[in-house]
Amino acid sequence: MLLIFPKKVTIHLLLELLEYVKNNIWTILVAINYALAIVLIFVILFKQLNPSKTISYILVLLVLPFMGLIVYILFGQDYRKTKIFNRKNILDQKVVQRILDKLKLKKYQEEFIEEVLGEKSKLFRLIYNSEKSKLTIFNDLQVLVNGEEKFEALIKDLKNAQHHIHLEYYIFEDDVIGKRIVKLLCDKAISGVEVRFIYDDVGSKISNASKRKLREAGVQYYPFMPVLFSGLTSKMNYRDHRKIVVIDGKIGYLGGINISDYYINLNSSRYWRDTHLRIVGEAVKPLQILFFTTWDFVKGSSIALSDAYFPEFQPKERAGVQIAASGPDTDWPFIFEAIFASISAARRYLYITTPYFIPNDQILTALQTAARSGIDVKLLIPASSDSWISGSATNSYLESMLDAGVRVYRYTKGFIHAKTMVLDDEICSIGTANMDYRSFEINFEVNAFIYHRKTSKELKAQFLKDLEDSEELILEVWKTRALRFKLLEALSKLLAPLL
Repeated sequence: MLLIFPKKVTIHLLLELLEYVKNNIWTILVAINYALAIVLIFVILFKQLNPSKTISYILVLLVLPFMGLIVYILFGQDYRKTKIFNRKNILDQKVVQRILDKLKLKKYQEEFIEEVLGEKSKLFRLIYNSEKSKLTIFNDLQVLVNGEEKFEALIKDLKNAQHHIHLEYYIFEDDVIGKRIVKLLCDKAISGVEVRFIYDDVGSKISNASKRKLREAGVQYYPFMPVLFSGLTSKMNYRDHRKIVVIDGKIGYLGGINISDYYINLNSSRYWRDTHLRIVGEAVKPLQILFFTTWDFVKGSSIALSDAYFPEFQPKERAGVQIAASGPDTDWPFIFEAIFASISAARRYLYITTPYFIPNDQILTALQTAARSGIDVKLLIPASSDSWISGSATNSYLESMLDAGVRVYRYTKGFIHAKTMVLDDEICSIGTANMDYRSFEINFEVNAFIYHRKTSKELKAQFLKDLEDSEELILEVWKTRALRFKLLEALSKLLAPLL
């Protein structure tokens, strides 16, 4: 039998319901929050993340009502699984396939690796097999210390560009050096050089005036994954953290130095110490392919590639280089795997410089094991971080490092932003990846793994020089730091997988 309520009764019930909601709004919202949190906890458990990350997400969801949901929405999505970043449009093109075929492993390359690496050749094979990162032999390498050296070389190369200029940067700021680069790009585009420019929309600050100049000059530019409020999303996931330049398909740049006055120590209250790499040779080809995969994504349509982007030339210098890239567009965290393998391959010494040291369990164990087995392991980090929570998280790992025999140094001259590694005078790495969860698993990164004794020794000498401007931590002294710091470190460590 159908029950029909009088209109006045229905309105009365609605008013009572609204009154109840009004008087209990927070209780209702909290209940909804925890209902959603419980659902997400089951989702997280079924994702089979590593235990540290699982515990961190569950803790945030349970301890921080509402904020925990926001954190998960912003940082908990796994784009590597959803495959929204597709590289096939570029990798399937005949020109690229022809380049990759030419770079396939040859007998003389195997002999080169055996000669340079010996028993460490397994490191090369890991990168080669995992990422299909081709080994290149004929490369002329230049280690660039600080922005002053990088921009002197870069500006000269940009001025001499004949066919194309490709730039991809996490940070591009509209300041003194930024405006100078913008003018150069405009001048080259007007002269007929193809100029393509990718900038991360969270990391970069480019004025509308500069964008108009670029557009009017014929420079093609696109933001990487644009956001509405970049100032409020500085830690948003899946950012393009790479710093790449390719000029005429012959010259390439990568490393830690973005385009900003900070990096040239201009009018800065804090000295900025960084490292970059200039490549002339075969290794520019995989760097070029990497740029085009990102260009294809940001532009939203495919570009037909030609041989003009991959010119044939061979420098006289021989230096083995593999370009390793990782991000949501790769099936595995290749840079993390290569760094882990490098640590395991060290036999005499291992020197690491990183601005952010928030290692996962595997890296932590590998470093401790290397130090305890008698290898000279040195870690160089900033004395003070540019992020208090990241700095506290870093500090939370130092006691266990020191206790295992790792020698930890903190750079006191300013902020050290270099991301380098060198071992046994044989292998080194320069790139964009920090020693943290974000670089290993979330952001788009690129590192050059270099098999060249001269470059390795040069990087080692620079590391030892940096130690002169650093203080070494002593375990007994470090243990006596104030209790409030230890508590902050412990809390930050719980959030480490989310930083």
